[in-house]
Amino acid sequence: MEFLIISLLNGLSYGLLLFMLSSGLTLIFSMMGVLNFAHASFYMLGAYIGYSTSRLIGFWPAVFIAPLLVGVLGALFERTFLRKVHKYGHVPELLITFGLSYVVVEVVQLVWGRLAVEFRPPELLQGPAFTLVNHAVNGLSVLWGAAPASLCNAADAAVRVVCSPFPATRGFMMLIALVMLLSVWLLLTRSRIGLVIQAALTHPEAVESLGHNVPRVFMLVFGAGTALAGLAGVIGGSTFLTEPSMAATVGSVIFVVVVVGGLGSLSGAFLASLLIGVVQTFAVAFDYSIGSLAAQVGIPLGSAVQGNSLVKMTLSQVAPILPYLLLVLILIFRPKGLLGTREG
Repeated sequence: MEFLIISLLNGLSYGLLLFMLSSGLTLIFSMMGVLNFAHASFYMLGAYIGYSTSRLIGFWPAVFIAPLLVGVLGALFERTFLRKVHKYGHVPELLITFGLSYVVVEVVQLVWGRLAVEFRPPELLQGPAFTLVNHAVNGLSVLWGAAPASLCNAADAAVRVVCSPFPATRGFMMLIALVMLLSVWLLLTRSRIGLVIQAALTHPEAVESLGHNVPRVFMLVFGAGTALAGLAGVIGGSTFLTEPSMAATVGSVIFVVVVVGGLGSLSGAFLASLLIGVVQTFAVAFDYSIGSLAAQVGIPLGSAVQGNSLVKMTLSQVAPILPYLLLVLILIFRPKGLLGTREG
């Protein structure tokens, strides 16, 4: 039971990291109609800037400063480059953000090197947030923090005790993602600036006649979206690994999240992120092949069938392609996504 709970929490934490990334991309697309191919590169910048900032002034200030710096860089990019090609349509926008993604990777490698850097979380987040203890006699219980070694390494071999810790960094990631979801939703639906942003997309002339600077609104939206990616980079980089290939690792997956959830739908991105995170995590956790499943349920397989590479392929081997299989199914049966209103 503790294995299922920890696997589910790991899946939810990974899904919420995907949401932290896809929320900024969704915000930019829904407000500006721009599909930012360099979004994962801003995620990587957030991780590296957070790493350097944390070494100078500590982790907690870096959580606030790094996203702000990434947001400023994003706003400057929109003001200097993206705005000039916006009038030419979506293809130039895609090409310029695509080119930016390669520029950012090269700059990161020039400044921080090609190897991974050690971006350690603060002491408060090191170790487990809680530990699930499955005692053969007392059943399942929860202990905050790390469980005593004397409990997990019981001397009495007849009494089975299994301790399953859940990392504090993943718990912190889940908390930040939920706060981000609530903040963005309140900003867009319950604030004056949110109403101006939404009106600027559909009725720019009317918004300008009311005295609002529409290009500046779009610049702020792009900067806010990249700042969210930078925040995800700080959290994700300190939780997992900060390296030059981290953008490529999640870059394609977040586009899958945005399309599966529905283009421009924040709630759809949230649902798709959790779905993909849980599915991938459980695919890795339950590392079964068709042959092993058939053996467990008592279905005999011939020697020729057992030797087939497809029969021996495990779920963990196909886990990386599961999001893309889901994408294909969504595009076939529901092109507008789970909660979207636009056709892909």
